[in-house]
Amino acid sequence: MDADLTRLRTAVALRRTFAIISHPDAGKTTLTEKLLLYGGAVHLAGSVKQKAGGRQTTSDWMEIERQRGISISTSVLQFTYGGRQMNLLDTPGHNDFSEDTYRTLAAADAAVMLIDSVKGVEPQTIKLFQVCRMRGIPIATFINKMDRSGRDPFDLLDEIERVLGIPCSPITWPVGSGTSFIGVYDRPDHKLLTFDRAESGSRRAPMTESTFDEDWVRQAVGETGIARVKEELALLESAGNPFDPEVFLLGQVTPVFFGSAMNNFGVEPFLDRFVDLAPPPRARTTSVGPLAPDEPRFSGFVFKIQANMDPQHRDRVAFVRICSGRFRRGMQVHHVRTGGELTLSRPVQFLAQERTVIDEAYSGDIIGLWDPGVLRIGDTLCEGAPLEFEGIPRFSPEHFVRVRLEDPLKRKQLKKGLDQLSEEGAVQLFFDRKRLEREPILGAVGVLQFEVIQARLKSEYRVNVGFDQLPFHLARWIEGDALNLDKFELSGRTTCVLDVENRPLVLFDSEWLLQMAQTDNPNVRFIAAVQPGRGTRSAA
Repeated sequence: MDADLTRLRTAVALRRTFAIISHPDAGKTTLTEKLLLYGGAVHLAGSVKQKAGGRQTTSDWMEIERQRGISISTSVLQFTYGGRQMNLLDTPGHNDFSEDTYRTLAAADAAVMLIDSVKGVEPQTIKLFQVCRMRGIPIATFINKMDRSGRDPFDLLDEIERVLGIPCSPITWPVGSGTSFIGVYDRPDHKLLTFDRAESGSRRAPMTESTFDEDWVRQAVGETGIARVKEELALLESAGNPFDPEVFLLGQVTPVFFGSAMNNFGVEPFLDRFVDLAPPPRARTTSVGPLAPDEPRFSGFVFKIQANMDPQHRDRVAFVRICSGRFRRGMQVHHVRTGGELTLSRPVQFLAQERTVIDEAYSGDIIGLWDPGVLRIGDTLCEGAPLEFEGIPRFSPEHFVRVRLEDPLKRKQLKKGLDQLSEEGAVQLFFDRKRLEREPILGAVGVLQFEVIQARLKSEYRVNVGFDQLPFHLARWIEGDALNLDKFELSGRTTCVLDVENRPLVLFDSEWLLQMAQTDNPNVRFIAAVQPGRGTRSAA
């Protein structure tokens, strides 16, 4: 076998690219920090709710994220564990930023579903689980916050199976709960793993192989507690779902782990198992058929664009998921959408906003490319004959505001800011057909996106803006022959705007008006999601 091909296949087999999905406040950012801690990427794990003088989180790098204690942008975090190259995609948990999460899941090969032991399965978890299932992504489950007085583990498993429709197979099982939670029982290896509390959870928790007969275990959990754990383990052996790695890779069973990310209890056994369970890069569907990850020629797609990751340089970085082959610094690739050639001379890898220039990367890796403004979300880059990966759709917004510029002399900065922020998918940009560019309209899936845009315009572009809420809650792009856009103008009830590619989008204030428009216009196609575009129209 060719030495280069052997090297490629070896490197690809070691890649693990995964995302963490959860409802807000389930502990996603905390678990992310702890995975970085155990992977050696950080020496002290940060805290979302930090004390004075404490270390901040690595993944939440925007100032507004740290102020609000939520993740609003996808971070790419790369580390090595157990000889594997781990590419962790930390996604926004808040529903208002679900579009960013949806795009990011297109780049993942596996997912970790985080469940709050107190609250169980929550609405945003359900939505993201459905996206993973639709994409055929295998899911491992980590039930978090076992250091709190939460629900019975069997009740949680039952809810996951009933609500999400996927069988659960516990790999670890909690020993104790709340203040008596001391560790987990590793079912495959028949080991009791106990942990010592680390300083504020910022350092690795020492893990010890213990037995139920040890005095301190009996004292911590109690005789009744130990008897209950043994009974539960026996029940799982006799009536629990067996775990089959092949069935897991098909997305038809989820291995379940228990722990407390805040205290680092259960994190290490989870990570030890996950690096073996998670699949290496998989074949991808393209316009010319399936593409194997060890295909020698390079290919990848842009799933995210982020402006101003480095406030000092006002840069713009395109995040690319490599799908096949080997990337080399300085290589020339085909930009399929434009038909042009690009030289990729400034590639980087990430730890949130920190970056390192690299010379090579392999299928499964996430790289950042400095982008002068030619790339957009969904673009394919490749060597050899052109091919395209499945597109990443942009969904119709549900909330709309008109932008009000506080200082007319800042119009140029507003134009640049809105153009860049819309191109990275942070918000969608539209224009009134009558007023054109003077007062742009913003659309978003969630209202918190507007707050983020307002904050980023102020901090990154030095522009103060206000927003005037518009009374619309539904939108559809429309297509058809000889469209009469004026038909969709009904003062305060419906209106028709244009997106950045001059595609008409009709805004409705109610579901009833949308249904009426569809009935009255049988030859018009009403479209809920389109491929993101970027035209020549500017924001101001």
